[in-house]
Amino acid sequence: MIQHAGLTLERWQTFTLDQQILMIGNEMNRASKLRKPEDRGRRANAYERVLYLTDLTIQANPRKGLRRELLRWRDLIATLFLEADAQPLANAAAFRALLLFTPEASRQIPHVMGETDREP
Repeated sequence: MIQHAGLTLERWQTFTLDQQILMIGNEMNRASKLRKPEDRGRRANAYERVLYLTDLTIQANPRKGLRRELLRWRDLIATLFLEADAQPLANAAAFRALLLFTPEASRQIPHVMGETDREP
């Protein structure tokens, strides 16, 4: 995991929660594009980065409710990391759930997931 190997908790704490969630989302977006069998290693690396950034976010945020939900979400990603084949629907559901953690991140859903606002 060369890309974030030098990222420390102290540095991660300088980012807002919105920024942290969006940076994790960037890795989720990257993983979502790696669907071919030959992409397995790169996809695993992307999920590994997601797990690392999630761990930093859990450590950086003292709010117990947020930490609990992030730990639950992390379990979803750990499952995706262990899958041999791409799981596009599970990835999309986990990605969407991540973006719902903060109002700012949730505003990105239409842009990254192609969803439009729908009237009930």
